[in-house]
Amino acid sequence: MTDTTDLDAEDRKIVTLARSARARNGVPEGAAVRDETGRTYVAGTVALESLKLSALQTAVAMAVASGATSLEAAAVVSAAETPSDDDRAAVRDLGGPDTPVFLAGPDGTLRVRVTAG
Repeated sequence: MTDTTDLDAEDRKIVTLARSARARNGVPEGAAVRDETGRTYVAGTVALESLKLSALQTAVAMAVASGATSLEAAAVVSAAETPSDDDRAAVRDLGGPDTPVFLAGPDGTLRVRVTAG
């Protein structure tokens, strides 16, 4: 495991926002993405009967719906050990294959740093 102090301030911010969304909404995952202008979008898991999205997919959708054209970074806080292929694909669709994706545990400790590629 890696402490989030290994991240720069902007990346620590999105991990913190993702963790807050998870806790505040009582959902399995929280996520945050940062777009090309530095704006952040924060979301939790969506689990409706007719619509199911991971927190990271929801955050990417919010960025797109708000006019973002690219992503600088993405973070998800989850009990999972690695970001899902579907989450990485959503980030890759908007940010490209080199966009960093950070996965932190519920305590905020960074577990994995990968690219969307």
